[in-house]
Amino acid sequence: MRLLVVEDEPALLKSIAMRLNEEGYSIDTAEDGEEAQDFIETAEYDCIILDIMLPAIDGLTILKRLRNNRVNTPVLILTAMDAIDDRVKGLDLGADDYLAKPFSFDELLARIRALLRRQVETRETVVTIADLALDTISHTVIRDGKNIELTAKEYSILEYMLKNKGRLLTRSQIADHVWNYDFDGNSNIVDVYIRYLRKKIDDNFDNKLIHTVRGSGYILQDKEES
Repeated sequence: MRLLVVEDEPALLKSIAMRLNEEGYSIDTAEDGEEAQDFIETAEYDCIILDIMLPAIDGLTILKRLRNNRVNTPVLILTAMDAIDDRVKGLDLGADDYLAKPFSFDELLARIRALLRRQVETRETVVTIADLALDTISHTVIRDGKNIELTAKEYSILEYMLKNKGRLLTRSQIADHVWNYDFDGNSNIVDVYIRYLRKKIDDNFDNKLIHTVRGSGYILQDKEES
């Protein structure tokens, strides 16, 4: 899951990003509204944590633009404890939830999980290919009746590939979805994690699902079915 955190207090922004990284999320961060707008226009996010009081462009304006452009990404707004009007305006403009500062990180994590669950429930919750099934709610992966344990990054890659099965995904596309803009494009980390995934979901099975397209990237495909 890829999240965008927009907060103009550097120490708080760093703390939120660090905690979310520890939970296995891929995080992009922005300290002002203009930077946040650039991120939103160039990447897809599973959830946006958005402070209202921001330099350059305020959070409510960003939220209004999102909804006017029919972007339905869940948005959790951060407000001052006494800023009731901002909370009301945010919810009226299409925010999905709000959290007043100061807040507990555990509560922030719980609210993010709830928003992501709500988003998943409106889509297909189990994605499959051949005898491989991934449950987007429980985060379980099963192949031929056997449970497969994956790390957070392995799971994110597999989920992304399953949702794009039969489609060629470049290394850059995978990296952009699973990591963030700090990712080193010259790194071979995508290839490393694909090897990890192959070992877990392909090596012990005759029907291989992850295929390399030389010089381009990877494709998740059931060759037996096609």
